[in-house]
Amino acid sequence: MSTDACPPRVTGGSGAANPDVNLADLVRAAAERGPDHPALIDIAGHEMNWSELDAAVTGFGRRLLDEGVRPGDRVALALSTGFEFCVALFAVFRIGATAVPLPPTAPGPELRRVIDDSGARLLITVRGDDSAPEEDFGVARLDPPTGTERTDLALPQVTADLAVLCYTSGTSGPARGAMLPHSALLANVRQCARLRPMPVNAADRVLLALPMYHAFGLGPGMLQVAAVGATAVLLPHFDADESLATIARHRVTCVVGVPPMYRAWLRTPPDRLREGMSTVRLLTSGAAPLGADVAAAVRSATGLDVFEGYGLTETGPVVTTTLAGERAKPGSVGRALPGVQVRLVDADGSPMDEADGDTGRVAVRGENLFRGYWPDAAHGPDDEGWFRTGDVGYFDADGDLHLVDRATDLIIVNGFNVYPREVEVVLAELAGVRESAVVGVPDEAQGEAIKAVVVAEPGAEPTPEQVRAHCAARLAKFKVPGEVVFASALPHSPTGKIARRTLRSPAP
Repeated sequence: MSTDACPPRVTGGSGAANPDVNLADLVRAAAERGPDHPALIDIAGHEMNWSELDAAVTGFGRRLLDEGVRPGDRVALALSTGFEFCVALFAVFRIGATAVPLPPTAPGPELRRVIDDSGARLLITVRGDDSAPEEDFGVARLDPPTGTERTDLALPQVTADLAVLCYTSGTSGPARGAMLPHSALLANVRQCARLRPMPVNAADRVLLALPMYHAFGLGPGMLQVAAVGATAVLLPHFDADESLATIARHRVTCVVGVPPMYRAWLRTPPDRLREGMSTVRLLTSGAAPLGADVAAAVRSATGLDVFEGYGLTETGPVVTTTLAGERAKPGSVGRALPGVQVRLVDADGSPMDEADGDTGRVAVRGENLFRGYWPDAAHGPDDEGWFRTGDVGYFDADGDLHLVDRATDLIIVNGFNVYPREVEVVLAELAGVRESAVVGVPDEAQGEAIKAVVVAEPGAEPTPEQVRAHCAARLAKFKVPGEVVFASALPHSPTGKIARRTLRSPAP
């Protein structure tokens, strides 16, 4: 297709960066605007207002300095979502150090590998007790904030650079540390705030049941709350019944969610779900595809649309959202945030002359992008500021982005491209299938063959033959799984992405 007939589509715009920022200033500003306004509410109903949080951040910052932490040092945090994480995180920011958030329940060897890779000076955690020997993480340990730290000692003013070293989930390979400066994370906060209506305003109470060691829980979660001085309602782990009770008890108005949360809520009685969500004005979802069927079921049960978005750790993290188009659009992840540009490129990074529906690799440009991967900033944005995400997608006639799959998950059967997601959508239509994952496995004759791992609904017993017959009636022959295996559950990252590489072994 000629360039004149269909020029490359680039959505969004650009903005200016301000490197002289510190994310801890968000807490101070919120404390100055509304010192008595609740900042945090935990699962037990305890509250901390913005003035108290600001003082606690300063107090723990002094404690970190007393432990020898200096600007530029990396500090690892292995803490659950709660007061302790929030205080420790902003304290690390305030003294100009770099936070390395880690899963608090991860196996010791995994934490040790990331700590070693990051060169962290200190680990803040509660792991280890009198009944079990403390794990050797190869670094000094510090207990989390206690609330007894001195808050009357001023801290030096610090202009910070690198805020977070956020390790990717590693669903398609070993985790790598994405280098996120303060300016990039703050840029993404401001980009989201330019949406109308705003995703979060000062009057909102926002349910945060996501892990804050993940970029999604951190950025659209806590940083958005701090930027406007709203209230975060914190859950250290997600449970469908408990979270609905918490939403009702604390009159939550916004939910930052991921697909497994919505699927779990849909397994509760519809009346219970509607009643629990009665105070909510906005539901959002990200980190993994939601599914049009799930979105429709949520709307039927609650009367609320789910606004879906797209982003990556490396993009700070939000890139697009259906909020930008002012209407939920199941199957789409919406349009670029103000100040973010999105385009499609081919395999070598050249811009595509795509028509509506033409598929390409998603590239992003904006002040919200990471600097590159630790330690040498490798594989970051190119000289023109573009970052190739590794995702494959297309724009529809409205200019909304639709994701097809990860480029790294592409299966090539006899030279034909097969995206796992298109097979999984068909599998979801089969009665008795709760969830599925499709991967490519080596095959001497075809190069790769398709393997489907299926989780059946309780009481259902679909057979491999039924699965293949269902797919054969709806897909081209080369897209039909040659191997079908059943599992009790699929491996997921904390935000719901399927860890496909673990499924490529002979048995799930």
